[in-house]
Amino acid sequence: MAGIPLVRLRIDTFAQLGNNALTGNMRIGNKAQKGKLPNTFVPGRNIIFLTFAAAYAYAHNIGHLITGVCETDYSGYPDCRLRTIRSLEKTLCLGLDHRIKIHTPLIHLTKAASIGLAEKIGALPALAHSHTCYTGVFPPCGKCMACKLRAKGFREAGVPDPLIKKRPVR
Repeated sequence: MAGIPLVRLRIDTFAQLGNNALTGNMRIGNKAQKGKLPNTFVPGRNIIFLTFAAAYAYAHNIGHLITGVCETDYSGYPDCRLRTIRSLEKTLCLGLDHRIKIHTPLIHLTKAASIGLAEKIGALPALAHSHTCYTGVFPPCGKCMACKLRAKGFREAGVPDPLIKKRPVR
């Protein structure tokens, strides 16, 4: 692997923001209403994650951040769009007076292409430790949009999902 240590930063304010199904008590909806984001959208989530990561990077003289956002197979979340990431990158550089480059290697890949890339670089086993289910349960529910998109990606890639191999969907 890359030899980079895992660092966990506590970010526990999302539930206080409310008004979404992932951090609140709302029932998860699989489709957005016309002109609206799905109720699984957590406002500013990726912006907050990347801002925390940039603050950590500044403190440790790191100039590169890598994020797995994707415009191709997503639910329309605006913080997964390349223009948002580029704007945030510029804002972080200005606000920190520190050069930060945000890399988005998956931004234009389908789920199947992302899985193929993971397989090609030997990272497929790590996906057994990833989790996309909106309900937050293990094994994943297999019914929410995140589970359906993940399953479709693995099916199209022709690769068994290592998370499901670890323990099948209920």
